[in-house]
Amino acid sequence: MRRRRRENGSTPSDIDLLLQARTDPNAFAVLYERYVDRIYAYFYYRTGNHDDAEELTSRFFHRLIERIHLFEDRGVPVSAWMYRIAHNMLANWLRDRSRHPEVSLDVVDSGHHQREHPEEVVMAREEQEMLLRMIQQLPPERQLLLYLKFVEGMPNAEIGKVLGRTEGAVKSLYHRTLVSLRRQLTKWVK
Repeated sequence: MRRRRRENGSTPSDIDLLLQARTDPNAFAVLYERYVDRIYAYFYYRTGNHDDAEELTSRFFHRLIERIHLFEDRGVPVSAWMYRIAHNMLANWLRDRSRHPEVSLDVVDSGHHQREHPEEVVMAREEQEMLLRMIQQLPPERQLLLYLKFVEGMPNAEIGKVLGRTEGAVKSLYHRTLVSLRRQLTKWVK
């Protein structure tokens, strides 16, 4: 079993923590602290609802505890393994709920737009809402791709590990997704 640490040796790697967490609750607590905000943000981004995101995050960490013994270090980042679990959970949840809730865009600070004309503010909000609806209609894999790319800022190679695709396939899927969204948005604006 391979162990990885930062060069200074003081901070355990995710793999170290995951393997230790099989028997040590303190290691799991550290892993939880590293990932709870990121996993919550992923669920919130996809559900648009604070309560649903909290519930899914709770279920995720419960499932992680149940499946921690299944992890095998194959050179794939722990984050990729964790996002794969989160992605599968969310797909099942959405299928069970058979609905796709929308995120309210009312959170836009109206004071920020005081210098703009009201028509411009309304148009910008309508475009944001339409783009969000278009993204929510994408297949789950493409939604996950956009989340990992734009929210998490992951590089294509790591996204590929999460999606089980090559880096080239991720680039291609990313390009096709953006072209499709641009085409749909252009049709809507006309």
